[in-house]
Amino acid sequence: MSRRRQIYEGKAKVLFEGPEPGTLITYFKDDASAFNNQKKGTITGKGVLNNRISEYLMLRLGEVGVPTHFVRRLNMREQLVREVEIIPIELVVRNVAAGSLSKRLGIKEGTHLPRSIVEYYYKNDELQNPLVSEEHITAFGWATTQDLDDMMALALRVNDFLTGLFLGIGIRLIDFKLEFGRLYHDDDMQIVVADEISPDNCRLWDGKTNEKMDKDRFRQDLGNVEAAYQEVARRLGILPEDGQGDHKGSKTLQ
Repeated sequence: MSRRRQIYEGKAKVLFEGPEPGTLITYFKDDASAFNNQKKGTITGKGVLNNRISEYLMLRLGEVGVPTHFVRRLNMREQLVREVEIIPIELVVRNVAAGSLSKRLGIKEGTHLPRSIVEYYYKNDELQNPLVSEEHITAFGWATTQDLDDMMALALRVNDFLTGLFLGIGIRLIDFKLEFGRLYHDDDMQIVVADEISPDNCRLWDGKTNEKMDKDRFRQDLGNVEAAYQEVARRLGILPEDGQGDHKGSKTLQ
């Protein structure tokens, strides 16, 4: 990696210049954070598992016509993606009350919502990623009305597909976060799903026991964090190939 130019380092990933113009290489770290970076730690092997899980889900979405920035996985911790202009808005799709929604509105965690709810958050760690409205987004030029229409349509398609996919392996998709980017090609621009889809940004509960199988185990000090991520990968049929050596890292915060 030292021979590549680093473009950006975030809380869970590092971006490097890609082998061709218009591409980037994403490196998945084992670092973990929660509560807008107020809690930090390491989940051993998380980068390997999230790389595989996100690869699998992005490929499946591509098969049903959802455009993404994903190109291919390069190795256990890296994948090649198309360079996009990230829209500074996160969409959170909620199917069941949990997390901040339960706290803000006093709805008991686990309550099935009457319909899927989509919320917008402004991507700004210094401001703790505040909840915003469509009026804020369009007034401040973070995205256009057409951008939001495209993002909303894609988010609902992703939710419909992933809900069924996870249901088929005994997992409930409680909620998840999506990021989007503008992909430019000649004179055309397309909104595509970007970043990753993994237990880092999805709430996943066991279909029978409601046991949490995502980063909430880290947030809430529930323990067995690595095991939960591994179980998601196992049910998807994508445990890393001979990857135990690459799972070594700092002591897992449990």
